[in-house]
Amino acid sequence: MEITASLVKELRERSGAGMMECKKALAENGGDIEAAMEALRKSGLAKADKKAGRVAAEGRIAMAAEGGKAVLVEVNSETDFVAKDGNFIAFADAVAKAALASGAADVEALKAVSLGDATVEEARALLVAKIGENIQVRRMVRVAGGHTVGAYVHGGKIGVLVEIKGGNEELARGIAMHVAAMNPPYMTPAHVPAEFLAKEKEIELAKMSEKDKNKPADILEKIISGKIAKIVNENTLTGQPYVMDTSITVEQALKAGGAEMVSMVRLAVGEGIEKVVEDYVAEVAKAMKV
Repeated sequence: MEITASLVKELRERSGAGMMECKKALAENGGDIEAAMEALRKSGLAKADKKAGRVAAEGRIAMAAEGGKAVLVEVNSETDFVAKDGNFIAFADAVAKAALASGAADVEALKAVSLGDATVEEARALLVAKIGENIQVRRMVRVAGGHTVGAYVHGGKIGVLVEIKGGNEELARGIAMHVAAMNPPYMTPAHVPAEFLAKEKEIELAKMSEKDKNKPADILEKIISGKIAKIVNENTLTGQPYVMDTSITVEQALKAGGAEMVSMVRLAVGEGIEKVVEDYVAEVAKAMKV
């Protein structure tokens, strides 16, 4: 069968692979586009496996939301340069939409979800083959509790989902923006661990002067309680000054909007991944001695 330009073009559009790779795959499979597509997928998986051990700590947080449901997906690459590539961004956005539509429970389930003519995992492997970097779909979080949802992604690097009972989408989005900016460790005072409070109390006592330590027990307890209350406010979403109006706290903003917090989740690209720091000067110096 003749390998026409239109056939190569169709395979390129379906697979995302390079022109020469598509032409070769078609030639090796007698012009059968389906067989060529399968061959490219297998080739992509093989190349992806070779790169799987390389650290991928850059990337993008992609978001999809509709009808009170929302998802965030973290897709990682090795370099920030690739994270800004149009093909990579399109892939991340498509994965987020597929995650929302499919209802996949976790990343493993998401890998098997259809993404056009391929699964998410097959599309990832083809993108690895095309771009030449290790690419991983690392994390996925979902909100679908039937309450008001606020979703916000900042620069593709930080993503937040907030769920509130009552209120409206504007308030929920505002609080999501607050979480993105301030990164509160805990949602409300009730979520602050007892161990954290005990450690902070120990630290505050150690910082006090001997004069203050010798004050009556009830007065000392009030002083410490006041300090701990301030620390709790600083470390909880509801206790922090609201970034959209710093004259009030997030808790006050919620009350004014007739709402209360249900859940929050914040993802930042690469958090928890140990990045490899390259010493290019030493690397060049070493190469010159060889």
